[in-house]
Amino acid sequence: MLCDVSGSMEAFTRAYLTVLQAAVASAKAEAFVFATRLTRLTRQLALHDPDLALARAAAGAEDWSGGTRLADGLRSFIDAYGRRGAARGAVVVIFSDGWARDDPEDVAAQMARLRRLAFRIIWVNPRKAAPGYQPLAGGMAAALPFCDAFVSGHSYDALAELASAIRSGPAGEPATATRRIL
Repeated sequence: MLCDVSGSMEAFTRAYLTVLQAAVASAKAEAFVFATRLTRLTRQLALHDPDLALARAAAGAEDWSGGTRLADGLRSFIDAYGRRGAARGAVVVIFSDGWARDDPEDVAAQMARLRRLAFRIIWVNPRKAAPGYQPLAGGMAAALPFCDAFVSGHSYDALAELASAIRSGPAGEPATATRRIL
């Protein structure tokens, strides 16, 4: 799981980190956050005390509430963790509004690399629930063609859609085997 902790995502960061903490503590998922750089937070979030885990996670990411370098975060993830196998055959969940400083072509190139490694890519964008929303932000528009599912995740109730997308296989079919969640 990769979570955007930039300024534009600040209203959703705690809720998403709670999801990451639960996934790490119960499903042995890997957790990363990014704004201007990628930070692995799996160890910090592995604690069963959510408040302590979230406090350690916040302390572990130096670029909290900064700008968003989506392509750079994806590139760092793939180069350091993805190619070594963390993303191979995994369900990769990205929590982000897709607002990024990067060139959309760079975002698309990194998403194409991730697509070749992952079993499924699920994008969670809290802005999707807004009336009239269209994925026009450069990073979001560039990433969307590589995603298997696009869910809103704007509320705790909407996160049930995320759980359903994780359980599904390609094209929304039920998964036939347990997959790693990243």
